Amino acid sequence: MERKSWDRYFMDIARLVGERSTCLRRHVGAVLVRDKRILCTGYNGAPSGMKHCLDVGCLREKLGIPAAERIEVCRGIHAEQNALVQAAAFGISVSGATLYCTHEPCVTCAKMLINASIRKFVVAEPYPDELGRQMLKEAGVEVKFLEGGSGCEQKSKGGI
Repeated sequence: MERKSWDRYFMDIARLVGERSTCLRRHVGAVLVRDKRILCTGYNGAPSGMKHCLDVGCLREKLGIPAAERIEVCRGIHAEQNALVQAAAFGISVSGATLYCTHEPCVTCAKMLINASIRKFVVAEPYPDELGRQMLKEAGVEVKFLEGGSGCEQKSKGGI
């Protein structure tokens, strides 16, 4: 039996975290890791104490808004944002951490993660946000695409 790589291990945890998602469009999980230790996790869903899309429906679906457009029209907070908020709430520095996320970040999450000094992302699924990719490239963020179950890995600077 072959032992999982660290990247596969943390991505599997991100997928598990994403199972808590209450988004009707996509379940996203994020894990921030430094020195092979989990700092915090996040999944996409409504802010604490508010009704979830599972309960009230998806406004973006009702309005026919495609992915990566008008992201402000959503009840949910993204998994990456939730991970950053959790770290801040508990006083955990994420500078120098690696993001493991089931999906490539949108431009808003990319900007937040860049400002949090996260310089390496390991992601499993693409997200159709070219501006986000461009900003990651400009910031020199390493993005590694870890494919689902094949074990194949690709690396690039600032995008997939």
